Order: sequence, then C-alpha cells, then structure tokens
Amino acid sequence: MGRHLEQLGEPEPMPPPGTSNRAMVAALQQNYAAEIEGAHTYRALAEHETESTRREILLEMAEAEERHAEKWANRLRALGADPPVPHGSLAQATRDRVIKGGGTMAVIRKMEADEDRDIARYRRQLGELSDPESLQIIEEALHDEEQHRRRLGAVTAQQPETPESAVDRILKREKWHRTGAGWIGDAIYGVNDGLGAIFGIVSGVSGATAGSSHYVVIAGLAGMLASALSMGSGAYLATKSENEMHEAQLARERQEIEEDPEEEKHELELIYRLKGFTPEEAQLLVNRISQNQELFLDTLAQAELGISSEAPGNPVTSAVSGGISTAVGAIIPVIPFFFLSGYAAIIVAAIISLVAHFAVGAAKTLVTIRSWWTSGLEMTAVGAIEGVITYAVGLGFAHL
Repeated sequence: MGRHLEQLGEPEPMPPPGTSNRAMVAALQQNYAAEIEGAHTYRALAEHETESTRREILLEMAEAEERHAEKWANRLRALGADPPVPHGSLAQATRDRVIKGGGTMAVIRKMEADEDRDIARYRRQLGELSDPESLQIIEEALHDEEQHRRRLGAVTAQQPETPESAVDRILKREKWHRTGAGWIGDAIYGVNDGLGAIFGIVSGVSGATAGSSHYVVIAGLAGMLASALSMGSGAYLATKSENEMHEAQLARERQEIEEDPEEEKHELELIYRLKGFTPEEAQLLVNRISQNQELFLDTLAQAELGISSEAPGNPVTSAVSGGISTAVGAIIPVIPFFFLSGYAAIIVAAIISLVAHFAVGAAKTLVTIRSWWTSGLEMTAVGAIEGVITYAVGLGFAHL
C-alpha cells in the first residue's frame, strides 16, 4: 500500500511526442537553435568590439538570447523531447571568420536581417501553435527580438563614418531641410542634362549633314523640347514620391510613439549613449525632449531616419526649375546655327558648348564641396569626348 502511494506521488514522465505535436516540437527546436546561434554571434561580436557601450549592448543581447534558449530547452524537455545539440552551421562559421577579420559591422547588419526573420517566425507561430506555455515564451521572446532589432539599427546608425559617407549624410540632411533654395540644385543639374544631351544631338546631326543649319535647328529644338518635358515631369514625380515617402516615414514614427512611447524613449537613450553620453545624461536629455511631442518626433526622425519634419520640396517648383533649366542648357549648342551654317557653325557651337560645360561644372560646386576648377575641367572633358564620338557617328551615317 505504501509502495502504491509512493508510486502515486511520483510524477509520471511525459510521453514522447506523437504525431499531433511533432510539428510543434520541430518548431520549438528551430527556435532553440536560432537563439543559440544568435547568442554565439553576439558574444563573438562583443569580444571583438572595442567601444564599451556597443560591447555592453551586444553582451546584453547575447544574455537575452541565452535566456530564450534555456526556456525553449525546458519546454522541449517538458514535452518529452530533447533540444537539438548545438553544432556550428556554415553561416555561423562564416560570420565567425568575418568577425575575426574585422568585419563586425557587416555581421551586425546581417544580424539585423536575422532578427527580422526571427520576429516574423515568432509572429507566425503565435497563430499556429496552441500550447499556452510555448505561446507565453514566444511573446516574451518576440518583445526582446523587436528590441534587439531596434538596438542593432541604432548601432549601425552610429557607426564611424568615412569622409565620403559623412559628406553624403550631410548633403542628404541638408536636402531634407531645404525649402525655396532647393531649386538651385535642380536648375544646375537641369542645365547640365540639357546641355549634354542636345550637344550630342547637334554634334551627330552636324556630322551627318556637314553642319546644315536647317536640320540641326530642327533636331536641336525637338530634342530641347523633349528633354525639358522629360526633366520637368521627372522632377515633379520624383519630388512628389519623395514627399509621400517622407510623410509615410513620419507617420510610422508618430504611430510608434503613440503605441509605445517608453520603447521609443529607450531607443533614443541608446542612440545618445552611442554618441558618448552617459546613461544618466542620455536619460535626462530624452526626458526633456519627450515632454514636447513634436520635438520628440523630429528628434527621433532625425536620429533614426536622417530626416526632419519639414517636407523635402515642392513638386511644382522642382518641375518648373528642372524643365526651364534643361531648356536653357539645351538651347546653347543650337544658337550658332540660327546665324551660321556649315563648318563655321560647327566650330562656334563646339566652342560655346565646351565653355558652357566648364561653366556648368564650376557651378556644380555650389551644391558640392569639390574644386570649381577641377569640376569645370571634368565637365569640359566629358563634353569634348561626347562631341567627338557623336560627330564621328554622324559622319558614319553620312556615308551610308
């Protein structure tokens, strides 16, 4: 009797997984393997990270992945299954080699994609699995994985920049902030496009017709009209699309603030910590900023997306400046043929066009940081090469 009671007091072992829960066990084993691999990669990244804040963040994420893996291992054992034996996959071995070679940022960007994959898998399992204990683990892990994705994004956003990438970032930022002055860049590039395209047409037709002003003027004016309309409509649609994308990004950021303001505050704190602020300083800054919702939105948009709350530009202004400037650039090679014909017109048109190429190249330095002299000579060389090639092609057509 005592032996019988003792047997009743012992918990009965769970039966091995049957057909009904094999799929669930396989899913949990996949979760376990992914968490183990993620923890391994984060620890490897931390070991080769020289910046203390990033190293601390990577170690925190490694520990979180290990906690998830332990929970999946316990749940699998409770279901009568064993967690898979960790073994180095080819992807993991490749990441290890890249990390040892100094390519930590490349691996971190890859981990961003892996976190997106894990988030998608967990969300899918929320609708597929019916085991309450497993669903609870998924919800906890999903929250952490989403936080990891944000942290990785903050780390990559604050990586050291090369001079070229810094210039690109600054120019992009200034582009977002520009208003009426934006037409200057559109106009310069419009003149450049019109001049280059129509100079090629004029050179080609001149070669084919020995500089017949009648044909050159017709071809030049037709090309000018087509280029101006194309540039104007393209500038309008590009600026309109840019505005729409800008508004969509701001709307998503605003929604995230409304749905989970604490998580957004934590993310901004992390960004400031990566900039060199102490945790206390970062928290103080974020607390002050978050008191003003519009300032909070603008700061997050700038820190995460590199944009401001201002619209990038006016589509109509871009269309008008782009179209008119293209027409101005396009008419330059044609002007001599209104007054001259033959080789005299070709020579004058070539000289005027090459001078215009130099002027446009020099003017481009208004929106870049290059030397005006170097930029002008570069544009002149490109124009000369273009003119020689198209003139030679025109000569070839003349003998057909």
